[in-house]
Amino acid sequence: QVQLVESGGGLVQAGGSLRLSCAASGSIFSINAMDWYRQAPGKQRELVAAITLGGNTSYADSVKGRFTISRDNAKNTVYLQMNSLKPEDTAVYYCNAKIVVVATKKGSYDYWGQGTQVTVSS
Repeated sequence: QVQLVESGGGLVQAGGSLRLSCAASGSIFSINAMDWYRQAPGKQRELVAAITLGGNTSYADSVKGRFTISRDNAKNTVYLQMNSLKPEDTAVYYCNAKIVVVATKKGSYDYWGQGTQVTVSS
């Protein structure tokens, strides 16, 4: 079994910062891409930031220059540093990881965290 556990969400004023963490555990052979998504009420889930195993990153236009994704491969953990937060960043944030499990040692599966609420007040 594989689990992704997120932490770091909360309530912050506009202009503030938060750092989200997502730790993967279980029967993990390797982890390929790790991503952060978010879903605001009444909206579709959207990709916010992504990072490859080698550390290449990409961001949604709406967060470029404000958010930074990083990962610690030794800890199977991905982070999302969010600065200059805006009310429109309010959403439930989910991490996603493409994980190769020990049982197969090939082919990756998508795993999701439970989500963490980020609320930015104006």
